[in-house]
Amino acid sequence: MKYDDYAGHDALGLAALVATREASPAELLDAALARQAAVNPSINAVVRDLAESARREVRATPPAVPGPFHGVPFLLKDLFQDLRGVPSSCGSRALAQVPAPEDSDVVRLWQRAGLVIFGKTNTPEFGAKNVTEPEVFGPTRNPWDLTRTPGGSSGGSAAAVAAGIVPVAGASDGGGSIRIPAANCGLFGLKPGRGRISMGPSVGEGMFGAAVQGVISRSVRDSAAMLDLLMATDPHAPYAFARPQRPLLEEVGQPTGRMRIGYCVESPLGTPVDAQAVAAVEDAARLLESLGHHVEAAAPRLDGMQLCKDFLQTWFCQQAALVDHLRANGAGHARRDFEFDTRIMAAVGRGTPGPQVIACEANWQVYRRALAAFHGSYDLWLTPVLAAPPLRIGANATPRFMRLAGEILMALGGARLLQASGFMEELIRKNLGWTPFTQLANLTGRPAMSVPLYWTPDGLPLGVQFVGPVDGEAALVRLASQLEQARPWFRKRPDEARLLAPQPAR
Repeated sequence: MKYDDYAGHDALGLAALVATREASPAELLDAALARQAAVNPSINAVVRDLAESARREVRATPPAVPGPFHGVPFLLKDLFQDLRGVPSSCGSRALAQVPAPEDSDVVRLWQRAGLVIFGKTNTPEFGAKNVTEPEVFGPTRNPWDLTRTPGGSSGGSAAAVAAGIVPVAGASDGGGSIRIPAANCGLFGLKPGRGRISMGPSVGEGMFGAAVQGVISRSVRDSAAMLDLLMATDPHAPYAFARPQRPLLEEVGQPTGRMRIGYCVESPLGTPVDAQAVAAVEDAARLLESLGHHVEAAAPRLDGMQLCKDFLQTWFCQQAALVDHLRANGAGHARRDFEFDTRIMAAVGRGTPGPQVIACEANWQVYRRALAAFHGSYDLWLTPVLAAPPLRIGANATPRFMRLAGEILMALGGARLLQASGFMEELIRKNLGWTPFTQLANLTGRPAMSVPLYWTPDGLPLGVQFVGPVDGEAALVRLASQLEQARPWFRKRPDEARLLAPQPAR
C-alpha cells in the first residue's frame, strides 16, 4: 500500500478497506511501520517497539466476527495503558523494564475491536507535565516544528498521529493531557466525562476521578467510535453510567440546533495570554456565529488561582503515593530513578496534612456548582487550550536556581518550607501558566474537547477548547462534526521535507 493511500483514510476508513478486502491488516501494518521508520527518528514519538507481536497478530486467523477497527494499526500511550508482559514505563526509569502483569481494560477493549497494537508512545514521567520530555527517553518533538513540543502528557501519541504513523492513538487526560497535545498538533481531542471509561482493573479512579482514558485522532468520527467501544461498564468499576441515548458515532453529522456559547480569553491565573491564543478563540467565535450560534463573552464565576492550587496539591499527593508505592514494591530505590520534578512534587505531597487534601477535594464541588450555574445559561464554554503557541523544547524545564533551592529544601525535610516559601505559587505559574484553561473540566468531571480550527501565521496549530455540561459528549460531538465540515482539517499536514530531514542525536 502506498503511503498516500494509507494516510488518506482515518481509522474507520482503513477498517472499511480491510472489510471490503481492498487492503489487508498486514499491508496496513507494513505502511504504519514504514512511516514510523521514516519519521520517528525526527519526532521520537514511539518509545516501545512491538512490531514482532503485531506481525504475528496480522498473520493469525481473523475472528469470525471482526471488530469495528479490525486490522487497523494502533499505538498505546505508555502510561496506564498496560499490555500484559510489556513494560509500561510511564516515562520513568524506575519502570522502564518492569513488565505489566495484566492488560488494562481499555487495552482489552481495543484488542477486541480488532486494533493491531505495534508500539507505545512517549510520555512525561507519570504524566505529570504538560510537555513530553522524560529523561529516560528524551523529548518528543512536534511534527509541525521540530524545535517545539507537542505538549503532554499524551505528546507521543499526538506526534505519532500528526506525523501520519497512525490515524488515532491511545491517550489519557488528568489535567488536559488529551486536549493540550491535540491543540499543539492540529488534531481532535475529546476528553470524556468522569467515570465514562474504566481506568481498571488495578485502578478504580485516577486522581479522584479527574483522570480519564481516551484517544487523540484526526477525525471526529474516529474519536466518537472509539468512545462508543470504550464506554463499557466492568464489574470492578467504582460506579456505572447509563450509556448515551444513541452511539456517539451516530451524532456525527446530526444537527446541533442553535447553541448558546460563552467564551473567555482571560487566564484564570491572571497570567498573560498570547495574542495568537486570543485570535484563535475570536476566530472560532466568528465561525460559530456564521453557523447560526449565539456567542458572547462569559465565564464561570470561580477563583482560578485556588482551583489550580487545589489541582496541583492533589496532584502532588498523588505523586507521593505513587513513588512510595513503587519503592515499597521494589522499584525506584535510587534517587536517579526519579526525575527532580517528580521528587519535589512527591516531597510536597508527602508533607501535606490529610485534612488539607480532603479540603482540596471538597473544593471541587465548588467548581462543579460554578460550572453548572454557567451551563444553566450556556450550552458550552469556549476558551483557548493554550495561553501561547507550542513552546520550544526545554522552555518549561525547571530552572537551575529552582532545582538548587528545591534540593536544599528537600534535604532539610522542608515540605512545609516549600509551601511557605512561595515555591508552590511559582510552580503553578511555571507549570500551568501555559495551560491554565484545561484543569477545570478534570476537577468537575465534565467532558471537554480541543478542536483544530486555527493555525498561526508561522504555521503552528493552536486548538480551541469547548467545555460541556454533564452528559455533554453528544453535544460536543455534534458541534465538532459541524466545525469539521465547515473548516476541514483532516488533510492539513506538517511539512514533509522538514519532517523527514536527518536530525542530530538527542
